[in-house]
Amino acid sequence: MLLVFVVCYGLAISRKVKMAYVSIASAIILLLILLPTNAMTPEQVVNAIRWDVLGIYWGFMMVSILFSESGVPKHLARHVLHHTKNEGMALLSLCAITAFLSSFLENVGVVLIMAPIAMEVAKRTKSSPFLYLCSIAISSNMVTTVSMIADPPAIILASEAGMSFLDFYWFQGRLGLGIISAIAAIIGLITLYLCHLRKMKTKVSIEEEKIETNYLPTLVFLAGIFALALNSYLRVGPGFIGLIVGVVSVLIGFRNIPRMIKEFDWHSFFFVIGIFIVIGAVDRVGILSDLARGIGGLGSNNPVFTLAILVWLSVALSSFIDNVPYSVLMIPVAKNAALALGSAGLAYPLMYGTLLGTGIGGNITPVGATANVFAAGLLEKRGYRVKIKDFLKISLAPTIAAVLVGHLLLQLLWM
Repeated sequence: MLLVFVVCYGLAISRKVKMAYVSIASAIILLLILLPTNAMTPEQVVNAIRWDVLGIYWGFMMVSILFSESGVPKHLARHVLHHTKNEGMALLSLCAITAFLSSFLENVGVVLIMAPIAMEVAKRTKSSPFLYLCSIAISSNMVTTVSMIADPPAIILASEAGMSFLDFYWFQGRLGLGIISAIAAIIGLITLYLCHLRKMKTKVSIEEEKIETNYLPTLVFLAGIFALALNSYLRVGPGFIGLIVGVVSVLIGFRNIPRMIKEFDWHSFFFVIGIFIVIGAVDRVGILSDLARGIGGLGSNNPVFTLAILVWLSVALSSFIDNVPYSVLMIPVAKNAALALGSAGLAYPLMYGTLLGTGIGGNITPVGATANVFAAGLLEKRGYRVKIKDFLKISLAPTIAAVLVGHLLLQLLWM
């Protein structure tokens, strides 16, 4: 069991084999071991899969694909650029728009929306596009826990903790993870501006352009957000809402169905299905509890130290591994660590700290987040070699500042 688990995560992290193949194969092997012995029943297998996560992920990914081609993001960016005074403020504005859109849409899609606009501004100001695209990618990753639908780990957290959309902002009488993450992201963007953008004084001139816009995907997206916010009153599961959003998106974008099918991240989708079964299986035999006790021991069974370890360990590991498998593993580990510390109430700050670290921590290197990989790819296509040391010069300060602020807020408000 332990060997299958370790090999599964090792291969998923290495990216040498497609993650979906790894998780599905590992799930099948574990089920062949557990089902004949009744250590895990078919019903427990079905329950191990977080169907709400899959519904939300599929539905909002579908509408985000339509939204990216609707012209609305491009129109918004150009409108803001017309009101900026210089290059530094223009790039900060693009970063702010990227962060806002990435709070609700898939990060890679937002980067691909904003990259052409950033490249145009860089060309007009005769600047290197390196700083532009790196800043855009960093901004998209800065907000992965600002909303329930910002990124798969946030969706997984909401499902695991039984949180609604609004619980991300106010929960148990305290500021929620969404507000804390938003404050951390703002600090990160301010740090990015102070360290790199404020020196850029060239005036920006953007020509008028008629942009065809389709507001229907925006309306579907906003309706989905509104339904998630009210799901406790509607008495329907968030997964069902996501499913409806996806079906409506397919209906209104039926002419683009081949492109929607092609652009959907099927590998992550099936990886999540398989890894849910893997996590459910190893949890049944107590491996996660052992790992949680080990982390608690590293923190000397002190909640403050344990939170610090989870936050900064997540930052370190997420700088070179994908945040989805890490989050699927560590969210239940954080819950078990709280039990090992003798307080179930500590589960929330420990889970929050884990996701905050892994979400923002992926910013540190070009391979720490998928959005960074895509930005690096766009630069390399234009002849720019992306070196880690050059990326670190841009990414390290805003990342550390954002995580530090988020960590301190969790410590003050939740511990």
